Amino acid sequence: MSDMNELVQRYLAAWNETDATARRAVMAEVFAEDVVYTDPLASVQGLDALDATIAAVQGQFGGLVFSLGGAVDAHHDIARFTWHLGPEGGEPVVIGFDVAVLGADGRIGQVLGFLDKVPAGA
Repeated sequence: MSDMNELVQRYLAAWNETDATARRAVMAEVFAEDVVYTDPLASVQGLDALDATIAAVQGQFGGLVFSLGGAVDAHHDIARFTWHLGPEGGEPVVIGFDVAVLGADGRIGQVLGFLDKVPAGA
């Protein structure tokens, strides 16, 4: 995937996919096998661990969807973008900011996540 905007959209699609088999298929397109994902609540490595993290987030925030919160800013093999998690078309419950670093194969090898808005008790 050479277009960073498309890659970020597929990244969000992986976080939104609730069918485990379909999610793994999207993840295989988007993430390197040894992907490293770090945010304030999780630090995992590999597709299995990231898949478990995504499933846990979906369990905690069932029925909510991730969407792009603005333009993707990218240079070289790095992208930064804001995302929203909330009811489709509604006010976001969670807002975050991720930096994705592509590996040599064009898939995401590392994600550094930050949480800008989190509901109390999350």
